[in-house]
Amino acid sequence: MSGTSKKIVDVAFKASRNIDWDGMAKLLVSDEARKEFTTLRRAFDEVNTTLQTKFSQLRLMTKKKPAKEPEPIDWEYYRKGIGSRLVDIYKEAYDSIEIPKYVDTVTPQYKPKFDALLVELKEAEEKSLKESERLEKEIAEVQELKAKISTMTADEYFEKHPELRKKFDDEIRNDYWGY
Repeated sequence: MSGTSKKIVDVAFKASRNIDWDGMAKLLVSDEARKEFTTLRRAFDEVNTTLQTKFSQLRLMTKKKPAKEPEPIDWEYYRKGIGSRLVDIYKEAYDSIEIPKYVDTVTPQYKPKFDALLVELKEAEEKSLKESERLEKEIAEVQELKAKISTMTADEYFEKHPELRKKFDDEIRNDYWGY
């Protein structure tokens, strides 16, 4: 399990132990608040249980040991107890078993595609971050405009949007009043 995953599970587990749900429930006054609090507690418990379950399974999966070679069979031990003829038949059959070694032919095929996708992902991430930055600036401008709109004069507005001033001036000059 990765260090981050383990930290998430540990934090969630510690958080669940440190929350005084009963103490908080006593502070609630209205029935609606109690209902919402119960919903919150149930959701928290479900998420915590899911985390514990998923990450405990991950722990089990990551702790698996690599397959070892089987221990050699002591054929002489069995010859003494069973008889050499039967043991020789089993030994011959055992020696004839050939277990093929796994040759990975899939990873080399998909590794370049995966690497290309990673590059594409990085580019998309950078593009997304730039777009987010642009949108955050636009939101800030709109919020600023919203705060000032009730006291703003037309000249102040046109100062920030000169293209609109030109459009309105052209319409007035051409005697076009929208109808």
